[in-house]
Amino acid sequence: MSIFTGAGVAIVTPMKSNGEVNFEAFAKLIEFQVANKTDAIIVCGTTGEASTLTHEEHLECIRFCVEKVNKRIPVIAGTGSNCTKTAVYLSQEAQKAGADGLLLVTPYYNKATQNGLYEHFKAIGEAVDIPGLLYNIPGRTGCSMTPATIVRICKEVKTIVGVKEATGNISHVAKIMALADGCVDLYSGDDIQIVPILSLGGKGVISVLSNIAPEQTHNICQLYFDGKVQESCKEQLRAAELIEALFSEVNPIPVKKALNLLGMEAGTLRMPLSDMEEENGKKLEQAMKAYGIL
Repeated sequence: MSIFTGAGVAIVTPMKSNGEVNFEAFAKLIEFQVANKTDAIIVCGTTGEASTLTHEEHLECIRFCVEKVNKRIPVIAGTGSNCTKTAVYLSQEAQKAGADGLLLVTPYYNKATQNGLYEHFKAIGEAVDIPGLLYNIPGRTGCSMTPATIVRICKEVKTIVGVKEATGNISHVAKIMALADGCVDLYSGDDIQIVPILSLGGKGVISVLSNIAPEQTHNICQLYFDGKVQESCKEQLRAAELIEALFSEVNPIPVKKALNLLGMEAGTLRMPLSDMEEENGKKLEQAMKAYGIL
């Protein structure tokens, strides 16, 4: 059984003006997501600024999210690292905290070989008992898994069950699914490619858009699952302008701006990320109004 199907939100980590995690605001964001049909919450991923959280903060956010969600929907914890030992530690602690699954980004900066990637994920997978998803996003990590490596890991490491694909390359995705023979749970890592990924056998999306439009993103998936493909496609395309605005600067700069525009207290960004440029902020606001959420 898949960890989840549909639209899982890659939730932001709200911050106070002094840079501390704002757990009061975090609780409100979690409740907003659960109340508006989000199918899963992915905590401490790229959108959650995990790269600038201390290990203590990282685990505190996971524990807090698991406790607040209280099994109403699955919670998937981002526990990847470019250090295998660190990834194992974070993954084991996330399991202890009660996370339903793990999101494991490819090791950044190191530029491991394909065999090194296999060994890295094998070590993590063998250290835990909960399912994990690979996270292939070479634009941020400088490291890409080949379709053959992804399939090999999912076939040979029993706890690794799928992949969040954020290469933006549909041919790459098709190759994965052609090789997989049903062993890979596929999730879109790009909001603009939800329907194309579903058409190749995808289970859903791990979404930035869901932070501000959770029910709408859920509906894109659910309409597709219900056989209403044209309606699903229509909703995908209706969101295109807003999705473009949400990625006009590096994630999560725009989505935090969007949440703040909605009065949802996402707060500041951790350096080296900086506030959204004024021109891009105006375009984001216009796109939110055109989409009907502002």
